[in-house]
Amino acid sequence: MKVGILGGGQLARMIALAGYPLGIRFIVLDPSVAACATTLGSHLHGDYNDETLLAELAKRSDVVTYEFENVPAKVADFLSAHTNVFPSPKALAVAQDRLIEKNFLNELEIPTAPYIEIDNFDSLQEAVLKIGYPAILKTRTQGYDGKGQSILKSPTDLKSSWQKLEGLAGILEGVVKFDREVSIIAVRSVSGEMVFYPLSENVHRGGILRVSESRKNDPMQAKAEDYVTRLMKALNYVGVLALELFEVKGQLIANEFAPRVHNSGHWTIEGAETSQFENHLRAILDLPLGSTAGVDYVTMVNFIGGKPENEEVLKIPNTHLHLYGKAPRKGRKIAHATIRAKTLEELEPLKKRLMALANEADDS
Repeated sequence: MKVGILGGGQLARMIALAGYPLGIRFIVLDPSVAACATTLGSHLHGDYNDETLLAELAKRSDVVTYEFENVPAKVADFLSAHTNVFPSPKALAVAQDRLIEKNFLNELEIPTAPYIEIDNFDSLQEAVLKIGYPAILKTRTQGYDGKGQSILKSPTDLKSSWQKLEGLAGILEGVVKFDREVSIIAVRSVSGEMVFYPLSENVHRGGILRVSESRKNDPMQAKAEDYVTRLMKALNYVGVLALELFEVKGQLIANEFAPRVHNSGHWTIEGAETSQFENHLRAILDLPLGSTAGVDYVTMVNFIGGKPENEEVLKIPNTHLHLYGKAPRKGRKIAHATIRAKTLEELEPLKKRLMALANEADDS
């Protein structure tokens, strides 16, 4: 069985690592010669819009998937005419445009922050009068890890924030005063089988995920499962989907969804019976889905920009280190580590040690 992957970053790398024990082999299309997943499969080196390469990828693959949602939707459409593509091009098109995404969520009666489309400076001035301060101005497309967005705290921020859009279409959102950030990782197979992982509680800084923790028996689990089920059924979704949410006074408000394996689910590699990466492959190949039951208490910490010495991380008991094979660079995710413990009391001091190392190495 051969799986094609659009994109050769760390998510593709972890998908391939999960697939090798199942006898699955991989073809990765990525424009970079240094893409970190390419050592785990055949590398088609070239642009995502190169139809000759896309045709070769389709011919050599039983199914094609992707590791990030900024692949042009027309690429997925082209591939779907030649082979199976999961998640579907529709899911990709919805997720990569913030305005379409917010409209879609609201149509499913999944609440979001208030938002208004922005297409010129006048519309921004009008929108902020309705949304109020603070607000977040975002590009409609090409946004991830805090890119393509700026916070408006007062009228003096309007011009500079508008200039940052550089003529791109935008959306103005109200700021949600949340109690915590959570996400749910869900999986749906070709046959329609669905499974859900325990909620992840997340901490971001500078728009980048820093820490994600598995939450067993979370009181918001059922509501999150309800929302993500609506989403997957409406999209006729296949694969792993992550829905990011804010909890506000016992209610959940959707932020965005990612039609792919997700950083907040990395803890599942050691912290669940079946990782999100293996279940993604099972889903798109229509194999029985594995158990998502969490094991122990688990925390995942990202290393951003730089990383501690391997030895220092591995000194921490029950810690698992994942290096991505990527060169250090400001604001770049280059590795993560996961800690497992039998109790929260055992986990807390280990987590503090790991987070201290991450903060020292942080070059974001």
